Amino acid sequence: METNSLEADFRPDSNDTEKNLAAANTAIVIGAGFGGLASAIRLAARGIRTTVVDRLDIPGGRAAEFTRHTAGKTFRYDAGPTVLTAPILFEELFTLLGERLGDHVELMPVKPWYQMQFVDGSHLDYGGSTEQIQAEIAKFSTADAAAYPAYLAHSKKLFEKGYEELGTQPFLNWRAMARALPAMARLRADRSVYAVTARYFKHEHIRRAFSIQPLLVGGNPFDTTSIYSLIHYLERKWGVWFVRGGMARLVDALVALATRHGVQFVWNAEVAAIEVENGLASGVRLRDGRTFAADNIVCNADPGYVLTRLLPDGHRKVDAIKKKQYSMSLFVWYFSTDITYPDVAHHTILFGATYREVLRKIFDTLELPEDLSIYLHRPSATDPACAPPGHDAFYALVPVPNLRSDIDWTTVADTFKAALQATLEQRTLPGLGQHIVDEFHVTPEYFSKELLSPWGAGFSITPTLMQSAGFRFPNRSATIPNLYFAGAGTHPGAGVPGVVTSAKVVERLMFGSVQ
Repeated sequence: METNSLEADFRPDSNDTEKNLAAANTAIVIGAGFGGLASAIRLAARGIRTTVVDRLDIPGGRAAEFTRHTAGKTFRYDAGPTVLTAPILFEELFTLLGERLGDHVELMPVKPWYQMQFVDGSHLDYGGSTEQIQAEIAKFSTADAAAYPAYLAHSKKLFEKGYEELGTQPFLNWRAMARALPAMARLRADRSVYAVTARYFKHEHIRRAFSIQPLLVGGNPFDTTSIYSLIHYLERKWGVWFVRGGMARLVDALVALATRHGVQFVWNAEVAAIEVENGLASGVRLRDGRTFAADNIVCNADPGYVLTRLLPDGHRKVDAIKKKQYSMSLFVWYFSTDITYPDVAHHTILFGATYREVLRKIFDTLELPEDLSIYLHRPSATDPACAPPGHDAFYALVPVPNLRSDIDWTTVADTFKAALQATLEQRTLPGLGQHIVDEFHVTPEYFSKELLSPWGAGFSITPTLMQSAGFRFPNRSATIPNLYFAGAGTHPGAGVPGVVTSAKVVERLMFGSVQ
């Protein structure tokens, strides 16, 4: 069996005190998504010699970039996240290592944050100042416009408690959860996001516009705890931003930052097993036989996958994913056109005719929706260089049931894509079929096979009340004290801010505080 140089240099040797001291200062991070990269950078800032292993050949995980060469042109597509809503989290990572985010990437404001389009032809430009948002709401209801400040104040209270106070706190036992319960009860965390929105707004279009945010982190607005209504205030506080050149440029900048400060990256390195000796994680074994030893391991892979597939008997939790409710999955169509659509916003959310009904099909009965709700991303609205001159590049995302359904994507994908294309052509991209010059799509099978997400879920487990904070997968193993978890399935949750914040929780667990 081949032994990697990290193992040769740093595996503990009982006959060599110097090597033992070195081994106590090493870590392996499994996965180079935002959670893994943030964890690696925080470990490097603590002086920990860190190696990141990833089964893919490029970094980013869900935030990777697809590059295609068609008809002599290069088309690039951000695979997943399309905006930053808390850039301060990335500024912190660069500051930890004595650098500045702004020296490496340019953040561009997105305006409007989202354009919400309804089947009756009306639309709402979501985002901006209080006055701008009230003016948009007033197009539908003056009473709802007057109620907006009260809604914003409630969102702020949720943000202060759920994000600022509890977001970086570990929840490893019932005591930690018990301390948080009184505040959660006062804020009525038992209510859903939609229920809270409905308390302030009466017009159904406005209720939809201000309750759809849980879908961006894998939740059904009718089931997701109202704590996630904090997302609106988070957007107001720090704005909504795009990275010039695409979100993958931020991934590249993080990899480069980590590399400059000693983090090693190993690509095409799929972990077959986490090795455990004397009750502690001692390293990882790859499918190609290589081994890496370290003193601590941080998993950016989905905890459900790790707990059921990578651990030895006695630590493997075969029922871990059976007892969890996993999020919906996604059908994402990536395409480019040989014309531009200058009137289309950076983000357009096209609501279908129904709302509660289509979400019930996706989350509960696991049926493929016919009434499509679509998240359309046109990055060249903010950064024209995201597409070749005279072209536009898009992705259209549709929430669909995860693989707990009996949907056979090998037989329905093309038909589903055709329906998606027809809807877009009818509602917002006229003549689309005549101008497509590059296209491909991914189904829930991509999330399952390429990203190793149980059931092909797009966002790990759903953010219901009973799967939030201490009810999510813990940030540290219950049986292996030096095995940690960062990412969408852990506390505080999915979405870029939650995933990056989970690295802070890991740091707090390791060192007792965050820098």
